[in-house]
Amino acid sequence: MSTLLADTDLGLRQIAGPGEDRLVGTIGTTELEDPAPYLLGGELLLIAGVRLPDTADGIDSYVRRVVQAGVAALGFGVAPVHDEVPPALVIACDRHGLPLLRIPPGTPFVAVNHAAHAAMAEARHQELRQISEAQAALATAAARPDALKAVLQQLAARLGAWTVLLDPLGNELLSAGTRPEPPAAVRLRGLAARTTAQVRSRAAGGRPQPPTAAAEHHTAFHLTVHTLPAEIAAGPFALGVASASAPTAVHRSVVGTALVLLSLLTTPRHALGTDTRSAAALVRLMFGENPVDVAPLLSSPTRAVDSWVVVHGRLAGPGPWATSRPGGDPVQLAALGTALTTPYLDIDGTGLRALVPSTPGSSLPDLAPVARLGWTLGISSPVAAADLVIADRQADRMLRHAVATGMSSAQHRTQDLTMHSLVSPVDAAALAQARFAPFAEAPAPGPAVLLETLRTWLAHHGNWDRTAAALELHRNTVRRRIAKSAELLDADLQDLDVRMELWFALRWLPGERSAGERSARERDSHSPR
Repeated sequence: MSTLLADTDLGLRQIAGPGEDRLVGTIGTTELEDPAPYLLGGELLLIAGVRLPDTADGIDSYVRRVVQAGVAALGFGVAPVHDEVPPALVIACDRHGLPLLRIPPGTPFVAVNHAAHAAMAEARHQELRQISEAQAALATAAARPDALKAVLQQLAARLGAWTVLLDPLGNELLSAGTRPEPPAAVRLRGLAARTTAQVRSRAAGGRPQPPTAAAEHHTAFHLTVHTLPAEIAAGPFALGVASASAPTAVHRSVVGTALVLLSLLTTPRHALGTDTRSAAALVRLMFGENPVDVAPLLSSPTRAVDSWVVVHGRLAGPGPWATSRPGGDPVQLAALGTALTTPYLDIDGTGLRALVPSTPGSSLPDLAPVARLGWTLGISSPVAAADLVIADRQADRMLRHAVATGMSSAQHRTQDLTMHSLVSPVDAAALAQARFAPFAEAPAPGPAVLLETLRTWLAHHGNWDRTAAALELHRNTVRRRIAKSAELLDADLQDLDVRMELWFALRWLPGERSAGERSARERDSHSPR
């Protein structure tokens, strides 16, 4: 409201009501005798008094009703109905605490409307700029060696508040900003302990709980607590904020960004000294230990991981998420880690690889947020740690398939009841090796390249353009490789029966099937029929 009063072109003047500034959400113009049923609250209501009651009691009742409807202020246009603002209206506005603005004869209501919306647009622009600057500062802080402390410091500076990271029992781990008086700090820690205890009790059934928040006011401070996603037995960490002012939309957005970053930074891969299992796994791998023996260390402390899903991703174009920074941008990692529900991410420019823990009966999370970030995904079937190399190939092929078909994601599917179950696994593998034995003598680009080209071409039903897109080759290169494959195999690849035979044989080549699939087939092949 103060912005409109300061506009000399409008010439508005407050003549009644409290002097504090009021937030105006919109402008409304009406001459109804009782506009209250049509108001939402927060309006600057403009009237010319066409149907204003004639008596003081009637005017008082009018003002009382619009105040009850939540009007922020009343603007009265002088002329042509009234030569001046009725004194009874001034008295009523003073009595009910409603700011009353006098609109001079030369100022049309539409000018007030335009000025108000211009001011609102400018205020929104300022908010967006503050949010953008804060997000950039927080992302930079998250890339520092002392990332947790740096993020808390940036958050405290942006909010003008005290920020603190608390463990599941409400104990202070790190803090930044001016610490409030002991009563406020104690109440904030107590609020955090109660909130995390509630999350912990709801998670007693073994299912992780989504983050939650709680708020409380203490004398001059506004206290808020936000829990972080965590899978530790004691419960989640929490972010506490003690501010002298009530949270605004900007503050809530900035806190949301900080929560995503802190959620990433408090996972096992970013040690707080509370979980060294992932670090231990990395050390053992670097000293040459078998991945099968190391994989259990990457399981959650609260639930065992029986299998893994491999995800490959490709970013569509450079865009705002592309980065040359090793390991990826912190905000990007945070967003992808949250969407895929895993901290095990590897981003290299516009490429992504991820390991997602899987348990029996579990399914992948909603991938729509990942697609909105511009990523196309290829997803493997769940496999044991011993078959991660196979899953890696599955995910790569599915990514190529998704890119070629324009889908946001594609997942490899394993079916238990197929034609393969009718053939002995040993015989099928021997037949597959014999069928593709001529590839061993293949000239450049070599057997592996020709095999992958043939597999992709068959998967795309002989479509040259889609195969070329999946392999990122020129269609003429695909044609030459398929022709060479047909020559080596002495086969007519235009014959559907030949294509079917080759497709089945490809599925049984060594390294193409996981241990779980092989054991199932072997059990089936040895079971009584």
